Amino acid sequence: MQTINKITDSRDPSYLQSFKSWYLLGRREQRGDNKATVAEGLHEVEKKEHVKIWARCKFNAVIKSSLQHKNDTALQRLPPLPTPRDLLKLYKIRAQRHLSQNFLLDSRITNKIVTTTGNIKNCYVCEVGPGPGNITRNILQNGAKQVIVIEKDRRFLPALELLADASGGRMKIILGDIMDLHLENILPSNLSSGWTLYPPPLYIIGNLPFNISTPLIIKWLKHCSTHTGPFVHGRTQLTLTFQKEVGDRMVADAGSDARCRLSIICQYLCHVNYLFTIPGRAFFPKPEVDVAVVKFTPRIRPLINQPFPIVQKIITTIFQHRQKFCRFGIKNLFPENRPELVEELINKAKINPETKAFQLEMEEFNALCNVYNDICQNNKNILEYDFRIKKAYKNVDSSLENENVNKDI
Repeated sequence: MQTINKITDSRDPSYLQSFKSWYLLGRREQRGDNKATVAEGLHEVEKKEHVKIWARCKFNAVIKSSLQHKNDTALQRLPPLPTPRDLLKLYKIRAQRHLSQNFLLDSRITNKIVTTTGNIKNCYVCEVGPGPGNITRNILQNGAKQVIVIEKDRRFLPALELLADASGGRMKIILGDIMDLHLENILPSNLSSGWTLYPPPLYIIGNLPFNISTPLIIKWLKHCSTHTGPFVHGRTQLTLTFQKEVGDRMVADAGSDARCRLSIICQYLCHVNYLFTIPGRAFFPKPEVDVAVVKFTPRIRPLINQPFPIVQKIITTIFQHRQKFCRFGIKNLFPENRPELVEELINKAKINPETKAFQLEMEEFNALCNVYNDICQNNKNILEYDFRIKKAYKNVDSSLENENVNKDI
């Protein structure tokens, strides 16, 4: 009854009463009550006009599933619940454009996200942005030992509490912005696994809003390089959604049209697998793009053995001129009065200066980072140099000159 009381704010009391009856019959079946008695009770409930939306086939599916897996999947089964689509209607929840919300309500696709993540049975799962709990249900049904959901939008709290009550104590809800939370303080501390060992029994899954997906993965990859944040317990595996174009960039090889700085940052720290594509029409409201499901498994040894700030600076600077020879980007790593350092970096890294940025292999970026770090050790203030700051100063100076000219006129 505790679960059912979560929807007592429904504006249709008769609907609520019928749902209570339907729900309790399902719970009786779970406890092993006689199937014929349960079916007879269901027939009495179905006589009411307002319960027709709860199709008999749903209840029969629950009975059939529970009879087939009565012994070995008792923990995975959930009692009969309203669908996420019904919950959105019940609580009058609409997608917020400023939060980039798009609901994925197809249970076949949400289950595919969970199953392609790996075998999560008896594992811990942290889900980011559960919404009404569509993916969360599949996580619980696939046997997760404990599920932590992190949701920013308080409107979903009643629907998530309904699911938490039905999970048998396997689900914890945290209200907050994932960009501000420190996951090392949230994830269980007893899951630690050495970095050189197998990944811990911990997964992070999320159907991310488009407006935070890229900043969030960059933040987490930085944590991955220092073994902090979500990776404080080991090589935690991530399965996240992105715009298809972003997913293509993450897995792009050298020479590909999609190759960019995001390709290097993702691939040098993780094994990146493009699992599958979700068509935009599967979401509600429908986005203008398709969606990629991408899995990240941290590497035991990164392909570039340098601190993240150095790698990020070199990659960002060189890809400022993606379609030009890499020499143009390398020049921006050093002050204009130190051209000899440009030649030193090119010669010691043994790269062709006429290679375009998107054509450089990972080994060449590794060589560039190693030599650049040595140069920074031997030359003071090179690491702090940022060509964009000087460029900004030039723009300010030119604007001041124009103002003075206008005043003279």
